[in-house]
Amino acid sequence: MGNLSGGHIAEFVLVGFPTSPPLQLLLFVLFLTIYLLILLENTLFISTIWLTPSLHRPMYFFLAHLSFLELWYINVTVPRLLGAFLTQDCRVSYVGCMTQLYFFIALACTECVLLAVMAYDRYLAICEPLRYPSLMPSGLASCLAASSWGSGFFSSMMKLLFISRLSYCGPNIINHFFCDISPLLNLTCSDKEQAELVDFLLALVMILLPLLAVVSSYTAIIAAIVRIPTAQGRCKAFSTCACHLAVVVIYYSSTLFTYARPRAMYTFNHSKVISVLYTVIVPFLNPAIYCLRNREVKDALRKLVLGRCHYSRNVPD
Repeated sequence: MGNLSGGHIAEFVLVGFPTSPPLQLLLFVLFLTIYLLILLENTLFISTIWLTPSLHRPMYFFLAHLSFLELWYINVTVPRLLGAFLTQDCRVSYVGCMTQLYFFIALACTECVLLAVMAYDRYLAICEPLRYPSLMPSGLASCLAASSWGSGFFSSMMKLLFISRLSYCGPNIINHFFCDISPLLNLTCSDKEQAELVDFLLALVMILLPLLAVVSSYTAIIAAIVRIPTAQGRCKAFSTCACHLAVVVIYYSSTLFTYARPRAMYTFNHSKVISVLYTVIVPFLNPAIYCLRNREVKDALRKLVLGRCHYSRNVPD
């Protein structure tokens, strides 16, 4: 039942991935390596955009925000995942669980809105290329990025306000490697209908509305690309949004599969495996997708790395 404080659970037990010790050690090493690579990838990506004046444009400004968000995101979730491979019953305090849940929801909602903002940016770049500098000035880009962060953290605060008011009397075992909404709601011993309603309504606003904006933007983009007379022009126009489209498909497919399922499926361990997809694999793939598909970023990164190496070789002892 766990320790009780004032009649409420004082800590939760997170059930990770129970398996044989050799396999757990192998998975720990694997995901630790991926975690370090994510840190390196996103740090290099942000540094490249920050230190390259030619990349100081709205599209790369939003990409830098996305990479910074994912750096924060993996530092909220991946340490819990690594701990799940080291021990089968990782304990977390009630306050620690709610804090981790708050940042997890806030960053996930922020990413949904930010991807929609990036889709709108690509719509303006392709459908209104001549008017793009006036339609997307740097001031508007900053306001859209700030609105993405603000809406995500405000939505998370509203969700947590209702979830934290619930009573948790026991059991205190969460079949997950981090504190997520559904496992917590399944453990409450008080009426959770109001919290579920708020969670559902905010999910509609923070997931489906940005998804609708993304679909609308890409519908207009595809229609504009089809009207381009030459095949070379169509390929060039599509290449400007192919990276973002790939990231959107990966992120929303894993998110919707996790949160848009019948409640009965929450009891299966498959939810933990899918959670690994959007907490680890998506942040790992995003910088690689943008770098490999974007010549400007690759050239800037190459100049940055080679320039630093060349400078270090020429510094006298």
